[in-house]
Amino acid sequence: MEKGEGPSLKKINKYACACSIVASMISIIFGYDTGVMSGAMIFVRKEFHISDVKTEVLAGILNLCALIGSLSAGRTSDYVGRRYTIVIASFLFFLGSVVMGWGPNYTILLLGRCIAGVGVGFALMIAPVYSAEVSAPSTRGFLSSLPEIGISTGILLGYLSNYVFAGLPLRVGWRVMLGLAAVPSVFLGFGILRMPESPRWLIMKGRLRQGKEIMYKVSNSPEEAEFRLTEIKRNLGMDENCDDDVANVSNSIKKQDEGVWKELLLRPTKSLQRILLAGVGIHFFEHATGIEAVILYSHRIFAKAGVHDHKHQILATCGVGLTKFTFIVLSTILIDRVGRRKLVLTSVIGMIVALTGLGTFLTLAEQSGGKLIWALVLSIITTYSYVGFFNVGLAPVTWVYTAEIFPLRYRGLGVGIGVAVNRLMNATVSMTFLSMMSAMTIAGVFFMFAGISVIALIFFYFFLPETKGKSLEEMEALFTKAKDSKNVRKEVEIGDH
Repeated sequence: MEKGEGPSLKKINKYACACSIVASMISIIFGYDTGVMSGAMIFVRKEFHISDVKTEVLAGILNLCALIGSLSAGRTSDYVGRRYTIVIASFLFFLGSVVMGWGPNYTILLLGRCIAGVGVGFALMIAPVYSAEVSAPSTRGFLSSLPEIGISTGILLGYLSNYVFAGLPLRVGWRVMLGLAAVPSVFLGFGILRMPESPRWLIMKGRLRQGKEIMYKVSNSPEEAEFRLTEIKRNLGMDENCDDDVANVSNSIKKQDEGVWKELLLRPTKSLQRILLAGVGIHFFEHATGIEAVILYSHRIFAKAGVHDHKHQILATCGVGLTKFTFIVLSTILIDRVGRRKLVLTSVIGMIVALTGLGTFLTLAEQSGGKLIWALVLSIITTYSYVGFFNVGLAPVTWVYTAEIFPLRYRGLGVGIGVAVNRLMNATVSMTFLSMMSAMTIAGVFFMFAGISVIALIFFYFFLPETKGKSLEEMEALFTKAKDSKNVRKEVEIGDH
């Protein structure tokens, strides 16, 4: 048994798994909204005759507006609970999808994209947090990866929707593609109300009886439940032996929303500084390394490589979605066995090789005017390889890692800040890719992403300690130990000299 696991954490609790699966449904809708726009943009450009700049804005506005959602979701989830925050996200997705499906002009389409974007911010913050808070340390990696599987499933469904509805009349096809997401949003909004609230959130609010009842359901044994409850109380500064139905939470806990911003951002402890750096850093590099360029503009990449038929471009893009889904599923098997750190380092090394290869083969394909079939084939293979390496490590670890490293008091805000940075970088890439492609060629852009991936590898190596098997309440101590071990190594090195 690993330290921090407590008793009886050898199998996945079915109830906790069901809760995580339902919560992850919100990620499917988000993934669909992201993936479907890749093909829908082809037809939107035809109908509205928009420029590359307007296309970039349409693609990236979803993630720019997600900044508002992610920064609001943290405090919202601390006030109303994790479950009702998912309901809010579902409503925003529904409203945004209806507006986009109507879309009589570019401005209204942009408005619908903005509304859905706020929902994206809520969804990306709350799904992994809810999953992490109902799961045990030994299975947290798997259950917290389910939202990423949801995103990948949604992206694949979006690509398939592009392919299926591409044959409809121009004014109908892309509107059906975009409006379809409204249907599952309604079912999810009602379905999540049948799920329990996060036991950690209930205890944080002093509702001990309710929190204890749910903790027993999501644990494999009474001993495990009591172990987890004790750790949560200790982390919140509560009496570990308190067994009241409703506890009198201390003033410092009651007023946590008033001081949490200052404590995390202005006066953090050394360990909190390192946690914030790790959480923000991994979110920054997840999208600074260029994945959104492939997800949204893969049809442009394949066109540059020599695939000129729209139907064939969309079909090749479906391969991107299938690769993403396959490797995300593989990552859920590996993340609790291999560990977060090893998985993300291996992932980034593979990304560097794939991005370098993609830049090289696109250069050769473009110079030949698409006549070099082997360059075209290798461009597609390296595109799929990049997507595969990204999704086997960096994609799932980003969300699992940030959902688990922040102490409960700061988790809503901390994850919200991480998601905001994530969406900012996502929007930056999606709203500048076509312009960068014109300025430095498409190959030059991917060489740049390879260089950024090298920087990411160095950052991850030095600032991301392993969290596998640790309880959520142990994370602050883990980052303190990581720093102490570095200081010990420095002292030894100085002593040797």
